[in-house]
Amino acid sequence: MKKVYIVIFFFFSCAYICAAQQGQRLEALKIAFITRELNLTATEAQNFWPAYNGFIYEIKQARQTYPNDEIAFGEARLNIQKKYKGEFKRVLGDDERVNKTFLLEPKYREMLRQELINRQKNPRLLRLYNQR
Repeated sequence: MKKVYIVIFFFFSCAYICAAQQGQRLEALKIAFITRELNLTATEAQNFWPAYNGFIYEIKQARQTYPNDEIAFGEARLNIQKKYKGEFKRVLGDDERVNKTFLLEPKYREMLRQELINRQKNPRLLRLYNQR
């Protein structure tokens, strides 16, 4: 019986580690995507990422505060965007890049969704990816 518990623990540990690695890959992909889309320099990136992480944290907090109220969440999100617009403008320099910042999260999710669809259409790609 003890061996069964050890085997079960091993499988759950492996699943947890794999999920954590997948999350790290997605976060690295997101950073690369946003850096490329905004054409960030090293100095800009150094100042941008702490602000952007704060922005995303506040958006997540607003979603948790208003899980079933889209209007209230939309208002909270708009207030958060207004709050961070000045900070992003200070780092990025112009309004065009600031506005693009607010549109990148949905664009990134859409890119991931399309990648998933493409991999589901071509199972060979999914097998190659999983072999890494």
